[in-house]
Order: sequence, then C-alpha cells, then structure tokens
Amino acid sequence: MANDSGNILLALLTGAAIGAGIGILYAPDKGVETRHKIKDKALDAKHDLTERMAHAKDELTKTANEKKEEFEQKLDETISNMSYKADDIISTLERKLEELKKKNAQLHK
Repeated sequence: MANDSGNILLALLTGAAIGAGIGILYAPDKGVETRHKIKDKALDAKHDLTERMAHAKDELTKTANEKKEEFEQKLDETISNMSYKADDIISTLERKLEELKKKNAQLHK
C-alpha cells in the first residue's frame, strides 16, 4: 500500500514537472530566461523530492524500529509463557512418576 502511494506521488511530481517544463517552453521569454526557469524548476523539484524521500525514510525507519521492539516484546512474553508451561509439565510428570513408583512398590510387596 505504501508502494502505491509512492508510485502515485512520483507520477504526480513527474506530471507536474513535465507540465511546468512545457509551459515554460511555450512562454514568450528569451531562450536564456527559459533555460534559467527550467533549471530553477528542476532544482526546486529535486529539492522537494529529496525532502520527501528523507521524510519517507525517517518514517519507515521509525515504523521498522517500533515493529522490531513490538516483536521482541512479544517474543519475550512467549518465551516466558513457554517456560512457565514447561515448568508445569515437568511438575506434573514428576508427580505422575512418584505415583507410579508408589504403585510399583505396592505391587512388589
């Protein structure tokens, strides 16, 4: 879904840049002025895209770190729960073993 948003944003920026370029080319200015305007618009678009990419990178890093912390917390909780369950199983098995030892001892008498 984020990839679709990125593609849409890129398409909009590309369309805007092309539209601005065509508009400038058909404007009744001298060639030097037109080239200067094209250069300025291109630099503005580059700067804007660089800022947006940096923002997207920061947001992605933040989200990744949050998900990593959430995963580590859930993993710790799961391991802790498994440890308690393992202790319960061992205790139950030890009780059953004691019961079997007592029954075995009674059978040998």
